[in-house]
Amino acid sequence: MSLETHELRKAFGGVTALDGATVSFHEGKVNALIGPNGSGKTTYFNCVTGMIRPDSGRVTYRGRDLTGKAPHRIARAGLGRTFQLCRTFPRMTALENVLAAVPQGGLRSAKAKGDIERAMSWLTRLGIEHLAESEARDMSWGQQKLLELAGVLMAEPETVLLDEPAGGVNPALLDRIGALIRELNAEGRTFVIVEHNMDLVMSISDHIVVFDRGRPIAEGPPSVIRSDERVLGAYLGV
Repeated sequence: MSLETHELRKAFGGVTALDGATVSFHEGKVNALIGPNGSGKTTYFNCVTGMIRPDSGRVTYRGRDLTGKAPHRIARAGLGRTFQLCRTFPRMTALENVLAAVPQGGLRSAKAKGDIERAMSWLTRLGIEHLAESEARDMSWGQQKLLELAGVLMAEPETVLLDEPAGGVNPALLDRIGALIRELNAEGRTFVIVEHNMDLVMSISDHIVVFDRGRPIAEGPPSVIRSDERVLGAYLGV
């Protein structure tokens, strides 16, 4: 196992977002975390990546305890993530955005170390190299999603957490994102994806975990999850 949590809990006032979430994601695979709105998926991501501190429980990555660590320390441990709402620097160019993601030094240091070529290779890989000198604010929503992912990959994470990569993306771009995830996975990266687009989830995932009311209720390959009565009940209320 790669990323694991044990009895993870988080409440906001009287609302319990995570209720003893014990989950294991498979290393070297494309994992998906799905569930109805309000089931705790993004809160789970935020606890795992240090954006918020869980009330109790543990987060481990390859046996290392990351519970409550700062986001930059978790990133250095090999975990990278994107966000449901893109986090880019709007007045910086696409190239500058990717260079800013270089660990320990940032934009100025990255240029000095000659990382421009590597940044351009990621922009090319994601099909947005023609926008290298365009400011992020002038790019479409889908292009900004790709730009954010390029920045994450620039830090060379071993495991990538994607929060709704298909949100607001047109079908052609969605196909490209799905193919890219599979390519990067074949090269050795582990993925954990929070996603509402079930066509994407079922087509690219090896292992799926289903959340409802802050805890997992089912897990397994797409063929099993597709017909699990607990999953149908969570989504359809039956």
